[in-house]
Amino acid sequence: MSEQGSSPEIIPPAGREPVFLLPGAVTAMIGVLVAIHLASTLALNPDGMLQLMFWFAFQPLRIVAATADPMLGVPLLWTPFSHALLHGSWDHLVFNAVWFAIFATPVTRRYGSGAMLAIFMVSAAAGAAFFAATSLYTGAYLIGASGGVSGLTGAAVRFVFQPVIVAVDPETGRRVVVGRKLAGLREMWSDGRTRSFVLIWVALNAAVPLLPMFTGAEVAVAWQAHLGGFIAGILLVGLFERRS
Repeated sequence: MSEQGSSPEIIPPAGREPVFLLPGAVTAMIGVLVAIHLASTLALNPDGMLQLMFWFAFQPLRIVAATADPMLGVPLLWTPFSHALLHGSWDHLVFNAVWFAIFATPVTRRYGSGAMLAIFMVSAAAGAAFFAATSLYTGAYLIGASGGVSGLTGAAVRFVFQPVIVAVDPETGRRVVVGRKLAGLREMWSDGRTRSFVLIWVALNAAVPLLPMFTGAEVAVAWQAHLGGFIAGILLVGLFERRS
């Protein structure tokens, strides 16, 4: 809920509780992710899966290849976004779906489904850009919703830790909860809970490339996409805040 306005919330009559408490857009998006992974798992053979990744995963090497043959770069028009709809395993999908449900829900309730999807997709593209900046010549490819979900995390962290705003209804004189303030960038740093969340989240992702030094094995986590998406979400959410 936005903090704008001061009219009391209308409470509907008591009735049957909904089975799913997630906003419709959040449930629908999770359904799309599950349907795509289920269809690709059941319908595609190994060659078909390779073609799916070739055309819809984000591959930074295409940027280099496009300098020699522009046609090789055509999928770059959609793969910064389409990669967020693909997953490498059911574990990968379930983790991202749970993460998506947690952070997309408050963003959707505050700004609506259109804003939530915009933040998700733009953050996915920002995550792809960060991924490309660090893996341009490696031949690696990026799939998964985590960059977009990281953007929703960054968006939510700007208001979920803020105090509740209470206004007085001009007609009844009753005190009414109207929402939470969207913290500015300086306010995020001055608030202890927000600052701790951001620092821990950034530190955990920044530590991923150091793990092979201790485990001796590569970790298949696109930490660059997480960081890029998170920063994008923090910056983007202000565009959707209603001003009085």
